[in-house]
Amino acid sequence: MSSLTTEAKIFTCNQSKELAEKIAATFGVPLGNVITSTYSDGEFQPSYEESIRGTRTFIIGSTHPGPENLMEMLLMIDAAKRASARHITAVLPYFGWARQDRKDKPRVPIAAKLIAKMLEAAGATRIITMDLHADQIQGFFEKPVDHLFASTVFLPYLRSLNLDNLTIASPDMGGSKRAYAYSKALASDVVICYKQRAKANVISHMELIGDVTGKNVVLVDDMVDTAGTLTKAADLMMERGALSVRAICTHPILSGDAYKKLENSKLEELIVTDSIPLKQKSSKIRVISCAELFADVMHNVHYNKSISSKFIM
Repeated sequence: MSSLTTEAKIFTCNQSKELAEKIAATFGVPLGNVITSTYSDGEFQPSYEESIRGTRTFIIGSTHPGPENLMEMLLMIDAAKRASARHITAVLPYFGWARQDRKDKPRVPIAAKLIAKMLEAAGATRIITMDLHADQIQGFFEKPVDHLFASTVFLPYLRSLNLDNLTIASPDMGGSKRAYAYSKALASDVVICYKQRAKANVISHMELIGDVTGKNVVLVDDMVDTAGTLTKAADLMMERGALSVRAICTHPILSGDAYKKLENSKLEELIVTDSIPLKQKSSKIRVISCAELFADVMHNVHYNKSISSKFIM
């Protein structure tokens, strides 16, 4: 049976329902019916309320902590496998636990590898995700991985701003490759921030490599968690003579007092996708939907068309 005669169905985990509704509408199919039953101790059970036998089943759900988001995705995949879905594609707009992609000290896990094996063991036959924290995570899977770049949705917005003296910045050395890719697309300069951490989410020192005097700066990163790095970098750049500082971060984790830091910072705006739903609104946050990007890729995957244009910066 070819994919042309295999029906496509789209389902969602609870944490990504709003995004999934947009993706399904763009794809052109109704969002599938799933009911989740919850026991009094917190254990839950998802149930497909329609037949998925022989279908290409797309399951949409970001796996950001807490652990119930990952667990729901695993249970949904397992249920689809046991219901005889022909293809099971896990669509993870945000691949959580990705910061643990290597052993950075003795006696710690490589969580990203563990998550990859769990998704495959549950029954996923393909993974679609966006802006992984580390590109090498693709190699943790034995199944096909479509790694999309949010630059597809961010670059048109940046060009629409028509900023003079535009400079792209990376908030740390690890993001320099991403910053250079944006600068090449926008024909702009690049500066890099060098930071030292006292511990996770705590910056002890930051220095700027490059000149931002008279520049409109755009910081580029894959995620924003506590917003400490971004706000500190923005304040440093304004002190060094920048005209304005914006930030592009694909995944808005925004934990702790991140919203407060953003409001009190010199960032003009933070531009994010809807890969993770915002916990609250902010006048400084602009959300650009990634629904069309995912819908297009899912459509092309289903009909065996090329998707290379969607993951080339």
